[in-house]
Amino acid sequence: MLAPRLHALFDQEHAPYAILGHPRALTAHDTAMAARIAPELFAKTVMIKADGRLAMLVMPAAYRADLRRLSLALGGAAVELAGENEFRDAFPDCEVGAMPPFGHLYGMPVYVDSRLAHQPQIAFNAGNHDEAVRMPYAEFERLAQPELLWLAHMM
Repeated sequence: MLAPRLHALFDQEHAPYAILGHPRALTAHDTAMAARIAPELFAKTVMIKADGRLAMLVMPAAYRADLRRLSLALGGAAVELAGENEFRDAFPDCEVGAMPPFGHLYGMPVYVDSRLAHQPQIAFNAGNHDEAVRMPYAEFERLAQPELLWLAHMM
């Protein structure tokens, strides 16, 4: 079942999307494989702290975050990965680690790796570990209003 905040947003905005059920998977790569989605099209959400504030970093599952590059893109902000204990309570309607990449629903900015913007569709966690959402990238961008940056490199 979609995270309630995400479901409400999609309903309110009349967003086109599809729910993809899949066997339980915990990592973005495993989720992409379980949902039969190319890792380049599955958007994983990595939680970071930029100058001490939680933020979402969204990139293709096949990539790894480049925190140095992100720091430069954010004007020299101190950037580090956030620990699960630092963000688990920020997503009360989601399973830990399955938050959808819509930071404004949770009071935080979203930074998206620009490689995703070139895809016709993307998929991402639905708020749990056994469903994904697929939607046109343009629709995701309209709803999430992320800041587009070059943030990652191939694993």
